[in-house]
Amino acid sequence: MLGLDSKIFVAGHRGMVGSAIVRQLEAIGYNNIITRTRSELDLVNQKAVADFFSTEKPDAVFLAAAKVGGIHANSTYPAEFIYENMMMECNVVHQAYINGVQKLLFLGSSCIYPKLAEQPMTESALLSGTLEETNEPYAIAKISGIKLCESYNRQYGVDYRSVMPTNLYGPQDNFHPENSHVIPALLRRFHEAKLNGDTQVIAWGSGKPMREFLYVDDMAAASIHVMNLDKETYESNTSPMLSHINVGTGIDCTIRELVETVAKVIGFEGNISFDASKPDGAPRKLMNVERLKSLGWTATVTLENGLEKSYQWFLNNQNDFRC
Repeated sequence: MLGLDSKIFVAGHRGMVGSAIVRQLEAIGYNNIITRTRSELDLVNQKAVADFFSTEKPDAVFLAAAKVGGIHANSTYPAEFIYENMMMECNVVHQAYINGVQKLLFLGSSCIYPKLAEQPMTESALLSGTLEETNEPYAIAKISGIKLCESYNRQYGVDYRSVMPTNLYGPQDNFHPENSHVIPALLRRFHEAKLNGDTQVIAWGSGKPMREFLYVDDMAAASIHVMNLDKETYESNTSPMLSHINVGTGIDCTIRELVETVAKVIGFEGNISFDASKPDGAPRKLMNVERLKSLGWTATVTLENGLEKSYQWFLNNQNDFRC
C-alpha cells in the first residue's frame, strides 16, 4: 500500500480520469503528488519522458494519459490514436522500470475485447476474437499497454498492474460537438436543444445497442483500490499473462434508454428520433466485474445520479469550453 508521503506521478492529470484520481488521492491525504501538463511534458517524446523520470524518481505512477475520442474521432484519426497511445505507454512504462518505479497502474479500455465477445465480458476474452473496426487502432494500443506491463513484470519483477474501465463519463469530460463520447455529446446536444426551443433531437444509430457506463469518480476510487492491493492478493486473483482487471458497474442499458434518461435529466420535452444510418458500434458491451468484486470494490454512483452530476459540471464550466 502506498504511504501518504509516497511520491506519486499521475500522468494525464488534466483529463477526466486523471483529474478524478488526483482529487481522490488528495482527499485521502496523499501529499506528494506530481503532475505535468502536456506543454510541460510531452509523453510521446522519448527523451522528455526519460529526463522527467531521471529527475523526479517517483515511487508510483498512475498512467491515465491517453488520446481518446468517440466513434467519429477514432474513424477520422486512426493513425494518431494508435501512434500517440503506444508511444506514451512505451515511454512511461520503460522509464518507470529504468528509474526504479516498483508500482504502476495502467488504465486501459473495454474496447480491448472482441466485437462479438460473450457477454458480460470476462478478462479471459482478451485476444479471443476480432475487434470492433471503428476503434481497432485505439484498442490495439491499449492491448499493447497491458502486455507491456505484464512483460516487464515477468522479466524484471516489477509490480505493474492494469485496469480496464467500461465507458466513463463525468467532470472534465470532452464536450466537443464532434469528437466526444456518447454521454457528453448527448448532454450537450439536449442542453442546446432545450435552450434553442427545438422540438426534436436526432440521436446517432438505432438506439438498440447495449452499453455500460461508469461515473469517473467511481473509476478513480477503483484505481486507487487496485493500486493499494498487496502484491500477494493481486497476483493470487490474476495470472502473469492475464493480469488486467475489469472496472464497471455490471449493469447496462440500451442507447435508447440512455438517451431518454439524458433528456429527463436536462428537462428536454421534445421528440426523440434515431438515425439508423449512423454506425452503432458493437451490439453490446458489458463488463464482468466479479474479479474486482472479489477484491473488495463495487461501484456506488447510479447512472441517473451520475448524469445529474455531469450535467451540473457542464453548466458550471461551459464558458471554458473552446469548441
